[in-house]
Amino acid sequence: MAVSGRFALLVALGVVPVVVAGIQGASEAWLALLGWLALAVGAGVLDLSLAASPRRVILTRTLPDRVRLGETVTAELAVQHVGRRMLRAVVRDGWEPSAGVAGANRTPLRIPPGERRRMSLRLTPWRRGDRRTEQVTIRSSGPLGLWSRQATLAAPGRLRVLPPFHSRAHLPSRLTRLRELDGRTPLLIRGQGTEFDSIREYVRGDDVRSIDWRATARHMDLEVPGGMRLMVRTWRPERDRRIVIVADTSRTAAARIADEPRLDTAWEASLLLAALASHAGDRVDFLAWDRRVRGRVHGASGPELLARMVDAMAGIEAELIEADWASVPGHVRRATSRRALVVLLTAADSPGSARGLLSVLPQLTARHTVVVASVADPALVAAARERGSLDEVYAAAAAERGLLDAERVAAAIRRLGALTVTAPPHELPPALADTYLELKAAGRL
Repeated sequence: MAVSGRFALLVALGVVPVVVAGIQGASEAWLALLGWLALAVGAGVLDLSLAASPRRVILTRTLPDRVRLGETVTAELAVQHVGRRMLRAVVRDGWEPSAGVAGANRTPLRIPPGERRRMSLRLTPWRRGDRRTEQVTIRSSGPLGLWSRQATLAAPGRLRVLPPFHSRAHLPSRLTRLRELDGRTPLLIRGQGTEFDSIREYVRGDDVRSIDWRATARHMDLEVPGGMRLMVRTWRPERDRRIVIVADTSRTAAARIADEPRLDTAWEASLLLAALASHAGDRVDFLAWDRRVRGRVHGASGPELLARMVDAMAGIEAELIEADWASVPGHVRRATSRRALVVLLTAADSPGSARGLLSVLPQLTARHTVVVASVADPALVAAARERGSLDEVYAAAAAERGLLDAERVAAAIRRLGALTVTAPPHELPPALADTYLELKAAGRL
């Protein structure tokens, strides 16, 4: 049972008869007070008896399965009244706060017996993963609205919030470069690969190492007596290569850089690289790892690849544990037995946290092309330039030490035969995609 503000106002109005009766004497005032309270309670009991039962309802949800982070969807709840009295109710759907319910989560409904009404809520989730609601609370009041009957009913619902994939804005420009490498767009310089494509005449800017002298001897220059036309071989960038993306989900992935968790930046970079490699005809495997496999996508291609990747990423959060890098080479071997491009998305800014990574890099670089991609903190660069006060000088010294540590780690990674890609959060996905295109153009995949 719940008491409404109307009942409190009704009781407060009892001040008038109590004051009037108090003029005649104290005993009359007490009698007036008790009489008024009895009247108010009697009205409340009568109102409660006329209220419809909040349990005599059937709840039905209409809810989309998935939504991208930051997008808005509409969740509907149908309330069917199967009782015999008019249902005057306030319905509250118990979504968790991170579901981002817009406005007040209380909807007044008037439902005659045997009829159904729908209530709609606009949800704008601000966290990835499964946003859930388990219960619906219905408060049914009588005709006077003094006392109410309340019940909480089970009505589970789930909305999966996927990564936003903002970096897809960079995909069209990278696909244009990919088409240029494939020769679908006329170019003076063709991408160098290992798969022979065709013979064409030499143009200024071509690599002289690509000249085919036998073909040149067979092509006479008709405009110059006794002259020959230089012919060069063109190469098609490799297809059906293997890309293995390993995202670190350990404690370092929980740090926020430029108001974005490192893990979310890793998701954006992984999705852009996977979309680009899929268009290039390469096969992509994805692994989220700390001390156990948190998510895996294997054997998917085309639109299915991105769909499975965002679904696997949706419910993964960073764990406050150290990563077990010693197991990563074994997982890469299980993903592919061929030479592959292995992309490691992790923090590479501290010698202490990178020690495990550095210990396994020789095993990976011996068989694969390895790229270590990490997020750079633009706040460190800004702090290193500020020297206006004593506090800023100390902060600049600490920032310089952090930048030097990151450079030491990057130099160690390069000495072990891997490539490094370091950029601020919003620049890392396109930078990683550019590195992939450069490797493809150089025939290193």
